[in-house]
Amino acid sequence: MQWLAEVCVKRPVFATMLILSLVVVGAFSFLSLGVDLFPKIDFPTITITVVNPGASPEEIETEITEKVEEAVNTISGIDELRSTSIEGISQVFVAFVLEKDVNVAAQEVENRVQTVIPHLPETAKQPTVQKLDTDATPVLRISISAPTSLREVTEIAKNRVKERIETVNGVGQISIIGGQERQINVWVDPDKMRAYNVTPAEVSGALRIQNMEFPSGRIDEGQTETAVRTVGKIQKPEQFDDVVVATRGNYQVKVKDLGYTEDGGAEIRSEARLNGQPAVTLIVSKQSGQNTVAVAREIKARLKEIEPTLPKGFQMRVIGDNSIFIENSLRAIEEHLILGSILASIVVFFFLWSFRTTFIAALAIPTSIISTFALVYAMGYTLNSITMLSLTLMVGIVIDDAIVVLENIYRFVEEKGMNPFQAAIEGTREIGLAVLATTLSLMAVFVPIGFMQGIVGKFMSSFGLTASFAVAVSLIVSFTLTPMLAARLIKPKKVKPETDLDKIKGDAGTEWEKGDSHYTGWFRHVDIVYAGMLRFSMGHRWVIMILVGITFLSIFPLFVGIPGTGFSGVGKNFLPVDDQSQFEISVRTPEGTSLSASSQSFERIASEIRKMPGVTDTLATVGGGQ
Repeated sequence: MQWLAEVCVKRPVFATMLILSLVVVGAFSFLSLGVDLFPKIDFPTITITVVNPGASPEEIETEITEKVEEAVNTISGIDELRSTSIEGISQVFVAFVLEKDVNVAAQEVENRVQTVIPHLPETAKQPTVQKLDTDATPVLRISISAPTSLREVTEIAKNRVKERIETVNGVGQISIIGGQERQINVWVDPDKMRAYNVTPAEVSGALRIQNMEFPSGRIDEGQTETAVRTVGKIQKPEQFDDVVVATRGNYQVKVKDLGYTEDGGAEIRSEARLNGQPAVTLIVSKQSGQNTVAVAREIKARLKEIEPTLPKGFQMRVIGDNSIFIENSLRAIEEHLILGSILASIVVFFFLWSFRTTFIAALAIPTSIISTFALVYAMGYTLNSITMLSLTLMVGIVIDDAIVVLENIYRFVEEKGMNPFQAAIEGTREIGLAVLATTLSLMAVFVPIGFMQGIVGKFMSSFGLTASFAVAVSLIVSFTLTPMLAARLIKPKKVKPETDLDKIKGDAGTEWEKGDSHYTGWFRHVDIVYAGMLRFSMGHRWVIMILVGITFLSIFPLFVGIPGTGFSGVGKNFLPVDDQSQFEISVRTPEGTSLSASSQSFERIASEIRKMPGVTDTLATVGGGQ
């Protein structure tokens, strides 16, 4: 690497363009990076869902769940296989070992499920196979309420809000909780059905057959061809009353003979209450890999455009916004990153006491950090707590190489009176191998973290590789930019006469010469104190070794605790406890509990929570979870 320093000193344009290329690529990569709270973690978990409307849990278990489990159970790499069978729905969860590629696992499960389809009940719908995507998380919770019917609120939420939000770039799934869709309900009287000898299946079949459109072929007319469709859709709700259900003798039994038709709403299977009042809630999830903060900003900007178009009396509020905590967290880390860089530069200036040399050393911080964004982008990482934490930690490390090289160049200029150009070359050549060894020792610590296995590896791989790349860039800076600038900015100082403080007594009574170095002011006293500590350590090596051993052994009681003393050691947790200014309470009611009963239970909980100081809103949703 020493030859690179010599080339950069003699060819400053080459050194400048080399570093600028890294910085420019890193800067443009930074603008394209996604923003999230944690790294994207792909847990190889596949969910198989089969819907069979009206089937009992026992029937679902025997006719669907067991068959699906038998089919997928032979796939290699399965860590856990569990299932849930409820009324009308079968869900099978296949969790693979973490080393399994999630895309390969999904394809294998899909292939096995296809072999089960011929053996499922005829009324069962097509099975759906989905990957567990932790990155496609909810971004916003939007509540819409109005002093009108729930059906009207649902139509406004679906047609004017949901459809317009779906066009925002990065928006994935939007779920509606607490709504009521429009539905034509046909109410029949059992007594009249018995009188006409009509079964419910006949009524259902007649409504289905006489309310449909289907292609009927085509008509060829010379050089033209016309498609023909049979139009049988009922246009008005009252027309359902005239649908013929059955024929008894010469009389046609119609729907109006058995009951009546209502232009009403579907059965309510979920409910949402905002501060105790009914509301329709939209849960907006982003697409996998999208920038959470950017998506949330675009959605909120779109909501501002939609709000003036809503009918009078409609209120639309953003109740939950996960991007706020992410944005605040990353802003705090960015502030710490910038503040750490400034403080590191101040410390360097405090010891070098020169604006020129401080500028040369401090320049390694932004160049290394900004260039690292190129690797973050190339590896598919995002700006999150882990990668930003890694960069913050590197602030004090990436400047080390530049300081070591700069200090040695400065020593060649002051002590040996060498020309700054020649000092930059010779000083870098002398210290180059030590700087390279220091950098490689740091990379030997961080690179293995990038290849860790298990859940910890999923989180920390981006930490290790980001830190390693930052250290590697700092090495390049110390061998290119630092000597090039030092050769042009360092100016030799006048040598002051030697004083008595330049000589320090050694252990054997001999004088320890500081050579040609010329310390001034309090640096002389620092040098004296450090030399005294060094003499003591070298003269009492066993004392130092014992102190180091005691320090090392103290780690174990701090980690596991001290039995009999009540001290259980330091706290342990996978992630730090943070305060997002919001919390969630999940309640599971006994099987068979009605929607109204569950809603009353949740509302009692929410009403008690609203009495707590600091609580601004409560949003209770029933029937909207898994």
